Amino acid sequence: MNLVTTREARIEDLDTLLEFEQGVIEAERPLDPFLKKGSINYYDIEKLISSENVHLVVATSNEEIVGSGYVRIENSGSYHKNEQNGYIGFMYVKPSFRGKRISAVVLESLKEWSKNKGLKELRLDVYNANLAAIKSYERFGFNKSLVNMRMEI
Repeated sequence: MNLVTTREARIEDLDTLLEFEQGVIEAERPLDPFLKKGSINYYDIEKLISSENVHLVVATSNEEIVGSGYVRIENSGSYHKNEQNGYIGFMYVKPSFRGKRISAVVLESLKEWSKNKGLKELRLDVYNANLAAIKSYERFGFNKSLVNMRMEI
């Protein structure tokens, strides 16, 4: 495989990132019965690209965009030791590039940006049934900390 690098996302990447967003939604629909039917979006990608508190990156191989992810600076609860944290989202790798540790390259880029911003903590949410993603995040150093539970009434 060719070298995979990351760079900041640009507005010219919007079409590809919109496709990636639908890939995330397609992967998560079977895991989340609470997602509404029909066309949905999770992100305002243009805003993510331009925000000063968000670092949206794309992973590239031979100039082809093969993955994405962002970290967003958030205020932590007043009871947490770190006043702010970095929230990781929009992690996606093209199916033909999965299993090649591209998510680790993206996560490393997000972690470095976060450290440069003075953050001491990263957080993310992952579906309990998404075992491949959980394994990847744990291999990178994340630990499970909270279980979110829901029921329909």
